[in-house]
Amino acid sequence: MSKIVYFQCPTGISGDMCLGALVSLGVSLEYLIENLNKLGIGQEYKLWTEQVSRNLQQASIVHVDLIEHHHHHHGRHLPEIEQMIESAGLPQKAQAWSLAIFRQLAIAEGAVHGIAPEKVHFHEVGAVDAIVDIVGTCLGLDWLGIDSNKQGLPLLYCSKLPTGGGTVRAAHGIMAVPVPAVLKLWEMRKCPVYSNGIERELVTPTGAAIVTALATEFGSPPTMTLEKVGLGAGNLDLPISNILRVWLGETTNNDDTSQIQDQEISPYLENISVLETQIDDISPQAIGYVFEALFAVGAVDVFTQAVGMKKSRPGILLTVICHPENLVECETVLFRETTTLGIRHLTQQRSVLQREIQQLETEYGKVKVKVAWRGTVKDKAIVNVHPEYADCAKLAQKFGISWQEIHRLALQSWYSKNQ
Repeated sequence: MSKIVYFQCPTGISGDMCLGALVSLGVSLEYLIENLNKLGIGQEYKLWTEQVSRNLQQASIVHVDLIEHHHHHHGRHLPEIEQMIESAGLPQKAQAWSLAIFRQLAIAEGAVHGIAPEKVHFHEVGAVDAIVDIVGTCLGLDWLGIDSNKQGLPLLYCSKLPTGGGTVRAAHGIMAVPVPAVLKLWEMRKCPVYSNGIERELVTPTGAAIVTALATEFGSPPTMTLEKVGLGAGNLDLPISNILRVWLGETTNNDDTSQIQDQEISPYLENISVLETQIDDISPQAIGYVFEALFAVGAVDVFTQAVGMKKSRPGILLTVICHPENLVECETVLFRETTTLGIRHLTQQRSVLQREIQQLETEYGKVKVKVAWRGTVKDKAIVNVHPEYADCAKLAQKFGISWQEIHRLALQSWYSKNQ
């Protein structure tokens, strides 16, 4: 027997609706607060719940009230949020699912804005809401004892999602509904969607991220023995009851529930700026300094090529790759630190593999490893495993061992655990 859930979303889904439905199923609010406080943001919000009526139906709503004096004024980026979650000592499943959802949301937001997921800025207010909603949802699913499939994802199924319509005011101005991040999440997961005729924002980015990251399948309810239904209320009054219905039940067909859609994990596209200039009158000694200065202001990569220039003079072609928001700083370094009189700008798209940083133990200490993959959720193909240079170098110097030996041991440790 496997314990599963089905998210029925007649009026869409949001993070607070997920929390409300899970509390309605019996998840302890005190348990959620206790674990959420481990994230170190307990002074930034207050969590409470109440019963409300939506078109004469009772449902639970969970409020995340932000405390004005404790806002995180600088906002949070994905690495900071990942560090918060990883160091909080949460239950293993809740941690893994939370990280998967935030990564999914950052990939979508990054694709929309043309930046890397790590550069995505979760706005001051939205970050606290999203952290509480996402981590709280994963804590609730784990508390209910939802089983995992072979990929480590919860046995969570979801209905088709309504598109909504109209416009909504967001941090970037007035946007059409569905907002760009939601559309990108649907596109990434090939979600089935439809219009229920309601011209409001029905699926929020947080709600979309939760189900596109965790759901095994979208569509009709799976075969199950229904035990209980949780009702989570949305904030809007709509022509039909604005309630997310989460069905909790059991299934005996483990083969079916362990299967996941053959979802392609495609490399995501991002816009990238390329700066180029030829130089034939600079000391080669200065080039290393230029490299360091460019990386310090955000360059993604810098390289040179030997070229023949006018009057048959040998020179170099200096190329800088950076994100669009760092273009001005990189250009300033080139004009200040080289003899160039002109720089060419190109905007290109690059495909970036899905990747994550894993930390593993070797006999000499910890080494971070960058793991990149593509393929499908069911058949994830590891493309590249690369120990971090700085970690290997630090251990090599500390123990008087060659860098290559530490690098080899790190790779050996990773493959022994993942084969």
